[in-house]
Amino acid sequence: MGLIAKETIEQVLSATDIVDLIGSYIPLKRAGTGYKANCPFHHEKSPSFNVSPSKQFFHCFGCGKSGNAIGFVMDHEGLVFMDALKKLAAKAGVHLEEEPDDPQARAAKKSRGRLLDLHREASAFFHELLKTDPNCQHARDYLKSRGFGKEMAERWEIGWMPDNPKIFLDWARGRNFNGKDLVASGLASLREENRPAAGLYVRFRDRLMFPIRNEVGDVIAFSGRQLRDDPRSGKYINSPETDIFKKSNVLFALDRAKKAILKEKTVILCEGQIDAISCHERGVENAIAPLGTAFTSQHARILKRYAQTALLCFDADLAGMKACERAFRELTPEGLSVKVVELPAGDDPDTYLKAHGIEGFRKEVDKAREFFDFKIESGRKNGRLDTAEGRTEMTRECTELLAVMGDHAARDQQINVVASLLGVGSATLRQNIGLAAKKAKALAGRTQNRDEPQPSEEAAVQAMPLDRTVGYLCHLAITSAPAQHYLCEQFETLHEAKPWLEGIGLLEKILAAAPDPSSISAVNAFVAGLRKSEQLALHQEMGGGEIKIEDGLQSAGQAIHMLSSIVLQKRDAAVKAALNEPGLSLERMKDLLEEAKEIAALLRKSESARSLYDDELPHETKKAEKKPWEKWKK
Repeated sequence: MGLIAKETIEQVLSATDIVDLIGSYIPLKRAGTGYKANCPFHHEKSPSFNVSPSKQFFHCFGCGKSGNAIGFVMDHEGLVFMDALKKLAAKAGVHLEEEPDDPQARAAKKSRGRLLDLHREASAFFHELLKTDPNCQHARDYLKSRGFGKEMAERWEIGWMPDNPKIFLDWARGRNFNGKDLVASGLASLREENRPAAGLYVRFRDRLMFPIRNEVGDVIAFSGRQLRDDPRSGKYINSPETDIFKKSNVLFALDRAKKAILKEKTVILCEGQIDAISCHERGVENAIAPLGTAFTSQHARILKRYAQTALLCFDADLAGMKACERAFRELTPEGLSVKVVELPAGDDPDTYLKAHGIEGFRKEVDKAREFFDFKIESGRKNGRLDTAEGRTEMTRECTELLAVMGDHAARDQQINVVASLLGVGSATLRQNIGLAAKKAKALAGRTQNRDEPQPSEEAAVQAMPLDRTVGYLCHLAITSAPAQHYLCEQFETLHEAKPWLEGIGLLEKILAAAPDPSSISAVNAFVAGLRKSEQLALHQEMGGGEIKIEDGLQSAGQAIHMLSSIVLQKRDAAVKAALNEPGLSLERMKDLLEEAKEIAALLRKSESARSLYDDELPHETKKAEKKPWEKWKK
C-alpha cells in the first residue's frame, strides 16, 4: 500500500470538523467550550467522553480512548488507517495521492483488491442466475416457501451456485480470474494439495448463496444454504477464512444494522442468517447473527462500539440455552447488559414473525428477561431446583457466570437477584465469585481489566513477559517505517493472538503511537512514556546487540506468519487437552472436534503458504532476511 504524504493527511484533518463528524455517529451535548457524550467504546451510565473543537481531539476519561478524526473512524467502524483516511478524504473532497513504496506492499494491496473484486462480481453473477436461470427454479421455490420474494432477494443480493462447477469456472475464466484467485477466495480448492494440475474443486454446489459483508458493506465471503438433502454435507456451509475474511471478526447484517443499533443502543442477536434477514425484512433493523460459529470475544468487542444491551434470541431448546451462556460469557466482560428473548418452543425469529407479525414479535422483545432470571427460571421448569444436588450445581454455574461480568455495579445487583432466587447467602456468593473470577481470568488468558486501576510501580519492578516473536515485531515496529506501516494493517491477526502470546498489548501501544523510526529522539521519547516494566522488556529484547535488517517489511511479513503459526499450534494443543478431559458431553466433544478440524486445515494452509512464500522470495532477500530472524529466535 502506498504511503500518504503527511501534508495530505493534515489537509484531510483540517477539512474535517471533529464535532460534526462524531455528532453524526452519537448525540453530543455542549459542555463549556467542548462537548460530552456517553462513550461509544465502552458501557457507562454518565458521560465521560469529551470532544474538543479547539484541539480537534476526543478523549474518554473512562476507558482511555483518544485521538483525532481519523482515529475515531478507525475505532468506531473497525477500519484500518488507510480506509478511515479515504472515507474522510472523500467527504472532505481531498484527493489522496499515494507515494510509491515497496513492491511487496503494493502486491499485497493488489491481492486484497482482487479478492474484493472477485467476491463482488461473483455475488452479482450468482444473483443474476437466481433471477434468470431456468435450472434453479427449485431455489426460487425454496425462497417462496420461506415467505421471501424477489424484492428480498434483490435487497440482500441472494444468489445461486450451479450444481455443475463448469458453469462457475467458465464464468471466472471469462472475467480473467485464475485458479490461484479462486483458491485464495475460498470459492474453490485444489483437488490435490500442492498439485495444481489436478484441477479445482468448487466448494459450493447447488446452494443458495448469501453474501457475507464486512462492516462497510464489501462482500468478503459467502454462506451457502443446502437446497437438496445431503447427509454428507451441512445445511449451511461458509467460506473458509481468507486474507479478507475472519469469522471471529464478522457478524452477518452488521453493515445494515449498525445505524439502528447505535440509535437504539440495543442489538438483537439471532442464531442464523435467515432469522436476521426476517427481522430486517419486517422492520426490526437492529438484528444480526454470527456465522455458524460460537460467539467470540472479538464479536463482543465489535458490538460494544454500537450497543449497550444485547438481546439473545436463540432457539428455545438445550442447544439454544448453551448458546445463550456462551454469548453471555463473551458479552458481559465488555460491559454489555444481556437479556434473553423467550420465544415458544419450536419457534425462532423467522417462524414467529410469520405467525404473529411484527407487533407480536416486538411484544416478546419488550418482555426480554434479565439473563439470570431466565437461566434460573429455566432450571426451575426443568426440575433442577427440586434437589439439593441440582440447586448446588445451579449455584456453581451462576457463580462462574457472575464472575465474568465486566460491569461490577451490575454484577452486585445480579448477585442479590441470584441469591434471592436460589435461596443462598449473598456474602457466600460474593466469596465464591472472587475465587471463580481468578480462575476465569487464568483460563481466558486475560492480562488486563480496564475497570481496575493499574498496579503501582515499585522500585524493584520486573520486566513484563514478552513472547520472543512479539518482541521481534516490537523491534521492527520502532526501527522500520515500512514494517510499522504494515503491522498497523494487521490488527485482526494481533487481536487473535492476544489471548495466546504475551506482549501483544505493548506492540499495539507502539503501533498506536507510531513513533518515527528514523528519529532516535522520537523513539526514545515514546519509550520513556511507557511503564517501567514495558521499558525493561523492550530494553531486554533489543539489548543483545545490533541486528541489521535489510528489508523490514519482508521481515515483518515473515514474523506475522510465524506468529499466526504459533497461535494455531497453541490453539491446537488447548483443544487436544480439552478433548482428554473426563466427563465431556457429546455436544462439547462435537464442538471441540469441529474446532480441531478447522485448526488442522489452517495449519496445513499455513505450512503450504510458508513454503510458497519462501519459494517466491528472491535469493538475495532470503539470504538477507534469514540471519536476523534466526538470530532473534535463538
